[in-house]
Amino acid sequence: MASITLSGVRKSYGTTQVIHGVDLTIEDGEFVVIVGPSGCGKSTLLRMVAGLEEITEGTVDIDGHVVNRLEPKDRDIAMVFQNYALYPHMSVRQNMAYGLKMRKMSKADIEKRVTWAAGVLQLTDLLDRRPGQLSGGQRQRVAMGRAMVRSPAAFLFDEPLSNLDAKLRVQMRLEIKRLQQELRTTSLYVTHDQVEAMTMADRLVVMNGGVAEQIGTPMEIYERPRTVFVAGFIGSPNMNFLPARLDSGMLALGQGLRVACPHAPEEANGRDVTLGIRPEHLVVAEQGEPADVQFIAHMVEPLGAETLLHGRFDGVEANVALRLHGTPDVQRDARLPLRLRPDALHLFDPASGVRLTE
Repeated sequence: MASITLSGVRKSYGTTQVIHGVDLTIEDGEFVVIVGPSGCGKSTLLRMVAGLEEITEGTVDIDGHVVNRLEPKDRDIAMVFQNYALYPHMSVRQNMAYGLKMRKMSKADIEKRVTWAAGVLQLTDLLDRRPGQLSGGQRQRVAMGRAMVRSPAAFLFDEPLSNLDAKLRVQMRLEIKRLQQELRTTSLYVTHDQVEAMTMADRLVVMNGGVAEQIGTPMEIYERPRTVFVAGFIGSPNMNFLPARLDSGMLALGQGLRVACPHAPEEANGRDVTLGIRPEHLVVAEQGEPADVQFIAHMVEPLGAETLLHGRFDGVEANVALRLHGTPDVQRDARLPLRLRPDALHLFDPASGVRLTE
């Protein structure tokens, strides 16, 4: 096992820079997830760590050694790909053993490692089958087993669950996290799925346009997003964003609506701001309880354990999502009195998108 350190890492294709100076340290045994939309540079960053992409500027350090000029096979890492990358003409046993065979390991040691990995991954009964005879989840487990038998210093995962159906994705992400916790192997995992990222990571790296916009634990990023982009990307449904103006600790919204914002910074007083609030932090006011706003429902999405409402605040021309527990009897065009949790209001600068609240 090993730590991985990226220092000022940049990547350019000709005159086009796609990674803009990323600094990141992954501690020994840590599970770090890089998350972001398509084209943000997350896979490029992973491939530079693996040695599959050349680094334009900066350094990648694995276990105290700069590896910029080392070939992938010499970096003591194992990579699990989106498309499994299995040899179709080989059995599961042969696929898992191939890398060890190339390293001239003894047959006894190879058999010992393959047997161990197959047992951990519940592949023992499938060792003599070929990839074409396996399901997608079984193929992904074989790809993981091929990585595990090498006992690498680090695992690199490049969107390994993208080709699986929704139910299998949930099962496999739990399996990957369980294995990582048991093996305590340093892991760097790339995904565009923010639910996958939140549930698996010890820490998240949120990428946007080749920049690491925020690095932190899932709950740090969820509760205190540094930018509008991070706030909107992490969380499902997205955080609600509303134009507002801050005046003496009160937020003016739309036509005559004023909401208290006790944690607003003094330097934001008298300024236009972007108010952010998550759907679960909008609370239906009890009968006789004062409300901050009236919500008008335009669409109702019953999901069983919860219900999502989509609509707007009366007097404010902006779409708003609201999350309620259970299956309340709410119809289209219903009006609900809401309170905005004062401890869950986020203020951002409208021009830069940077967080204003402490």
